[in-house]
Amino acid sequence: MKVRLLITDDHDVVRQGLRLYLRRDPEIEVVGEAADGEAAVELARSLRPDVVLMDLLMPRMDGIAATEAIRSELPEVEVVALTSVLEEGAVTGAIRAGAIGYLLKDTKAEALCRAIKGAAAGQVQLAPEAAARLMREVRVPESPEALTERETEVLKRVARGQANKEIAHALFVEERTVKSHVSSVLGKLGVKSRTQAALHAVRTGLVTVDELSEEPW
Repeated sequence: MKVRLLITDDHDVVRQGLRLYLRRDPEIEVVGEAADGEAAVELARSLRPDVVLMDLLMPRMDGIAATEAIRSELPEVEVVALTSVLEEGAVTGAIRAGAIGYLLKDTKAEALCRAIKGAAAGQVQLAPEAAARLMREVRVPESPEALTERETEVLKRVARGQANKEIAHALFVEERTVKSHVSSVLGKLGVKSRTQAALHAVRTGLVTVDELSEEPW
């Protein structure tokens, strides 16, 4: 099954370039394009893509606000920020809004395709530079509700960049069971995304920063 992708960027040439790159991958289908955040939210509602590739600096509604709106209304839709901005406020803002990933526009085409497919499967996708900033800036709850042993194991695997299917195979459970555990973990930690949960896992010592999203670049 193809990953259904919505591209959001206010520059026509960027959208065209992304479309040309991504159409070469038979496992990705570009189902729509938006030139600003408001259009992205509207198209996400109507198209229900698997992943939204989101620029951050756009007119009418910026990418952070659009990410928050999409994730609040359509939690099954994953958002990956794709931007040239690496300021702490942008990185932390996107992740707090619920983005599962943060990539830079100099990401190679092959790595971008892997990241899109990984995000659709529930894998945390962070450029190394963004991960470094997040560890300095993002704060997670100090006293979250206690996780069960199984939820803790799922959290560890999420932080290491494993997709739901991989986790299900490793734990000998159904994929929908893993999704249920992930939802419970997010609720107990009081966070909006797997990425925020992964950062919590690092801060509490469940995994090391080197293990965070181990997907090769």
